[in-house]
Amino acid sequence: MTPLRRVAGRSVTTAEGLDPEVADRLVSAFVTHGASQCGFCTPGILCRLAPLGPAPARAQVETALLAHLCRCTGWRTIVDAACSPVVAGADDATPVFVYPPTGGDNPTPVDAGADDAAGTSPSATATTRVAGASSAAGRRASIEGGTPQRTGASVVLGGGGFADDTAPLGCLVAVPDGYGGWALGDSVAEARAAAGQIPGRRSGQQLRYPLEVPPGDWDLTWQTTWVEPAYLEPDSSWCVPGGEPAHPAGNGGAFGGKVASTAPAAARELADRYGKPVRVVFSREDVVRYGPKRPPVAAGGRVDGTGVIRVVAAPGIVEAIRRVAPGVEVIAVDGIAGVTGPPVSAGIRAAGWSEAAILLAALGALAGGRVPSGPGDAVGTAAVTDPGGGRAEAVVTVDAAGWPALVETAVWCGDPLDETVVCSYATGAAHMALGWVCSEAIAVGADGRAEDLTVRSFGVLRARDTPPIRVRIERGRAGAAGSAGSAGSAAAAGSAGSAGSAGSAGSAGDPVRGSDAVFAAVAAATWIAQGLPPRWPTRRGRTT
Repeated sequence: MTPLRRVAGRSVTTAEGLDPEVADRLVSAFVTHGASQCGFCTPGILCRLAPLGPAPARAQVETALLAHLCRCTGWRTIVDAACSPVVAGADDATPVFVYPPTGGDNPTPVDAGADDAAGTSPSATATTRVAGASSAAGRRASIEGGTPQRTGASVVLGGGGFADDTAPLGCLVAVPDGYGGWALGDSVAEARAAAGQIPGRRSGQQLRYPLEVPPGDWDLTWQTTWVEPAYLEPDSSWCVPGGEPAHPAGNGGAFGGKVASTAPAAARELADRYGKPVRVVFSREDVVRYGPKRPPVAAGGRVDGTGVIRVVAAPGIVEAIRRVAPGVEVIAVDGIAGVTGPPVSAGIRAAGWSEAAILLAALGALAGGRVPSGPGDAVGTAAVTDPGGGRAEAVVTVDAAGWPALVETAVWCGDPLDETVVCSYATGAAHMALGWVCSEAIAVGADGRAEDLTVRSFGVLRARDTPPIRVRIERGRAGAAGSAGSAGSAAAAGSAGSAGSAGSAGSAGDPVRGSDAVFAAVAAATWIAQGLPPRWPTRRGRTT
């Protein structure tokens, strides 16, 4: 975010003010590459990329993107879109690119259908010229995101329908007051001033691991700490008196972070109390302070697949772990036992079951002698099945410093519906997994309050830190590996196939979420490639 005082006396160009031909070219490329999911960050990114011209160098794009954060896509599709020589306004349908590339710097195009958001874009020209996001794309995006989601050119241009964008004029504005209540004003600035809010900061404090490894004779130990979901759109809602509040997950599921948001209930209660529409608006600092985190774990395991996982207590978290690791004892630890920290939720992406799957994959690698033991380029492999039916295999190569240099993954998700969307979500999941293992965490004080309150302090991988990510969509029913072979051989095989050959649900199986399995498999393979260091994040400081 740029404070208004920094642009005093300057002109400001928004996505709506871009040259139409430039906007068409960029929007076309973003749609064809699956480079936008929720769409919250993309208008600003379009404005940043526009001056670079067509087909800039990848390093130039990655440098430009240092000023931005995209949590959904994992950067690689954005960089590919920015570097793509796609020409908008062609007479034929805009091609859709499938991953991994079959040669050169750009993937091989295949035909795709029409934009399901046609007629709703802020740029009518871009809408009519862009293809590649069919109604099947919206269905696949909704499966992966866990909430109804729009796709297409309008989303790239910021028209995803975020809650605060749809609020009526003349609302009272409410923000958290820091004491469990709400401060109100006629504007966001007035409400924040009433609450005494000040900008957040990066604390520089050491990370704290809230749980000790359980006592025992273990072949492997593992501790994680507090991690911010880091979704881009802060929680917001609005409501009219006697009405239903807008949901804060306007376009995308926020990785489960908004499931229990307090914003809708507050908007309803305040609207009824004051007899007029009320907007509830969280700042980034509010999201970090009050939003739920992934429950930290501390575990000890043996190569026979037994062990103990201690986890910060959250409703449903014990059951999620036991579904995948029935042979592992699970101990939920709450505040009564001395754990102080931010709220946690089992609704965060794949929480509980992914930790169990990662622990079992690591123990299996130890038992099979597949854990690298020395310096130099090393490779880790893992296969994970989501309890919901999706399956993924991952091969991760790390460099001599242990930093990921290449990610290859294969995913089984039933009927893909739209391969570009599957690849986009799988790439984003891989990026989030890399960050979870290597760099993401926030400092939490002894009083349990989050201290790192800025986006830059979360440790999310930047574009220049993100390695190539290759995705292959495998045929056959989800939850069964079939005869596809390893992710490494799958990724090396080239194109994932054309969007037109996705097959019916009868042959591929009903569509299920695949990106969560990719998330867990890439995390496990990365950890194995690094030699299974006992604490995450393993490379904190590389991205901050």
